[in-house]
Amino acid sequence: MSIKRTFPAITVVVCLSFVVFSAYAQKARPNFDRPQTYDVQHYAIRVSFDQSKKAVKGDTTVTLRPLSSNFRQLELDAVDLVFTSVQIEGKDENLNFKANRGKVIVSLDKVYGPQDTVSLRFRYSANPKKGVYFVDAPARSESSTRSAQIWTQGEPEEARHWFPAFDFPSDKATTEQQITVEKGLTVIGNGELISKKENNDGTETWHYKMPVPHPTYLVSFIVGNYVEIKDSYKEIPLGFYVYPGRENTARNAFGDTKRMFPVFEALTGVAYPFNKYDQTIVADFQFGGMENITATTMADSEIFFADSDIGKGPVMDLVSHELAHSWFGNNVTCKNWAELWLNEGFATFMEAAYREKINGRGDYLRKIRSDAAAFLVDDTYNRRRHALYNVRAGDVNSLFDNASTTYQKGGAVLHTLREQVGDPNFWKAVNIYLNRHRFGSVETTDLRKAMEEASGQQLGWFFDQWVYGAGSPKITVRPIYNARTGTLSLAISQTQLNDTITPYVFRLPLDIVVKTANGDQTEKLEITQRIQTFKFKVPGKPAEIEIDPGEKIPLKQVTMRSITSVR
Repeated sequence: MSIKRTFPAITVVVCLSFVVFSAYAQKARPNFDRPQTYDVQHYAIRVSFDQSKKAVKGDTTVTLRPLSSNFRQLELDAVDLVFTSVQIEGKDENLNFKANRGKVIVSLDKVYGPQDTVSLRFRYSANPKKGVYFVDAPARSESSTRSAQIWTQGEPEEARHWFPAFDFPSDKATTEQQITVEKGLTVIGNGELISKKENNDGTETWHYKMPVPHPTYLVSFIVGNYVEIKDSYKEIPLGFYVYPGRENTARNAFGDTKRMFPVFEALTGVAYPFNKYDQTIVADFQFGGMENITATTMADSEIFFADSDIGKGPVMDLVSHELAHSWFGNNVTCKNWAELWLNEGFATFMEAAYREKINGRGDYLRKIRSDAAAFLVDDTYNRRRHALYNVRAGDVNSLFDNASTTYQKGGAVLHTLREQVGDPNFWKAVNIYLNRHRFGSVETTDLRKAMEEASGQQLGWFFDQWVYGAGSPKITVRPIYNARTGTLSLAISQTQLNDTITPYVFRLPLDIVVKTANGDQTEKLEITQRIQTFKFKVPGKPAEIEIDPGEKIPLKQVTMRSITSVR
């Protein structure tokens, strides 16, 4: 998902930095994993709508396998779904069930075990407050080309508002949707369009099938009046769905999509893992975009900026961000919401990585600096601060309240990790990570293991301070030059907030460039203490001292005092 963006994008130059002692992060962390007694294999979802009443009529079959013997009762997430019947698929007998407090609990017809596959069919209706959104057509005007729309938003836990599900990212299942709408409208769904059938009542049923397992928050559909602009990458069809008359907008916003595919494939060493890629604009979308599997949803208000020169860069970032989720989020998925940074931090980092490939290192670093600055500003004033590993994740309603941490800090931390292990090792580790956990669920420890395997480094300290610790380092540098001995002394103190979530000491491998009339000298420092002094010979009186010139650690605030000379 992409948060709403500000146009034009503003680059703020702020120095930042990283590192945490292992001792800091040994504190017990809450366990956000969700226990399971069954594994869902497949959802077959059939829905129709009453636009005027903003109502959904649903008929969903959930196919699952018990994880242990003596499985007799099933519990699914279901918020405000009014069930008319629950049956074993293919049988007429109604099962006993109870629906309240956001759950539907079903008593099965017999005891099942791990060797069994159970298919339950739920018939129901709903007026969803979340999950499915009904958008009315705008007031009539000559320039209006947008129809009424119906679209979904599943992340983090909104699928349960329109079909019964194990609505948590750790459980993945294949899906199919049969979506019945008024004839003449377009339906965009996940996966392959199997068929489109005309019905006798003036409606049409669109049947989509997604054969690769995925979490429920990625299940989506969009209904409205659209034109499709077609493109392709290799054998993968690309569809850009916009309002009639907005065809040029589609080309301006999405035209580079097929050039993003080979960049991401080359960087990760992993081919695009699905069979199509659609991008569709919708009205009144609360986010910038959402990476619904093979069928990304985009806010029209964001995409329209592609028609202006000032908006093309940010729209490119948005498009590349959502496409990157096909590798980071849709292929490998965070196991629980505390690990959401693995989805969003990587997608944000890949925005910069794409810029690097097409525009060079300078543009890459500008993007990283901008992300780091956005986090630093927000982190200074945000009272609900948390680390990349979000211990506030139990409150899913506030999951995106501190988005600059999950997104911008996440991207900047990955940049620093790349600098720490080296470019070849970083991308080798990314390949290991994506292949080892292909179509599975991941935790930060999985990324760490891949990075350590590829680099040969022990990175516990890095993840402790940058992922499990909050905030960022603030350092003050006091330089003293001794003309008699030709020695430069740097007294470096860390001044970041001393609280329960911010590391008291960051470990900071920093390059320092000392510029003198007799030439420049580079020193490699390893800051490991709250207050630390470094001394070294220099070729002359320092005219300037530059901290971290390569911006390996952008998440730091540096205060440089004036150079004092002594004899």
